[in-house]
Amino acid sequence: MMGSIIDAIFSMGSYVGTIVILVVLLASAVRIVPEYQRGVVFRLGRFVGVKGPGLVLIVPFVDKLYRVDLRVVTLDVPYQEVITKDNVPVKVNAVVYFRVLDPAKSIIEVENHIVATSQLSQTTLRSVVGRSELDEVLSARDKINVELQHIIDERTDPWGIKVSAVEVKELELPEGMKRAMARQAEAERERRAKIIAAEGELQAAEKLTEAAKWMEASPITIQLRYLQTLREIASENNSTTIFPVPIDLLGAIVDRKKGEKEEI
Repeated sequence: MMGSIIDAIFSMGSYVGTIVILVVLLASAVRIVPEYQRGVVFRLGRFVGVKGPGLVLIVPFVDKLYRVDLRVVTLDVPYQEVITKDNVPVKVNAVVYFRVLDPAKSIIEVENHIVATSQLSQTTLRSVVGRSELDEVLSARDKINVELQHIIDERTDPWGIKVSAVEVKELELPEGMKRAMARQAEAERERRAKIIAAEGELQAAEKLTEAAKWMEASPITIQLRYLQTLREIASENNSTTIFPVPIDLLGAIVDRKKGEKEEI
């Protein structure tokens, strides 16, 4: 009887062990892949396919599953020291937005697609800014962004990656260059101010010339102008009033004096 009990215990233990092994195997065979991920499955080192999302079954100890995130990745490109085409040293950084379109290529074709894209973005940023002039980097930033996006997207396409946008964030200039640009901007504003003042004087001279022509055609106009000037002076409550003498009247007196001298 004692032997039968021991045999029952051993048989029960074997059943429990078998159940535990089955549970462990089942747990290792079941994978849950979220909607924003895909599973790249390799069987004995060979590519089998892309699985997911949802419940994925694999062969334990034979298959290996690599998870690939399909969401947009925001990659910060650190500051790069670059010398522009016109020999100005600058520091520039950028941000790259990309996502994985082909999970199989992102695993098979490159070891680490995020690191590879980061290194490629840094070298491309230095190359593009290095063959551009400083004024172009400052004023035509959209053009540089498009060129960066095109180059990086073209080179990462074999990796199954799509670069959606590249934006240059900040541009640091040497202090001497900042002061020079400030002086240039100040000189430019002074030039504009002088041009505007000169144009104003030209327009005023044209109007004065036109007014003089009208006064010359109608002598009574200057008399009315004299009266208007007297009215303006009197309205300021001045104790002394200057009465302007018409020039034609003085001319007549001078001519009369000259005639009297000639008669003598």
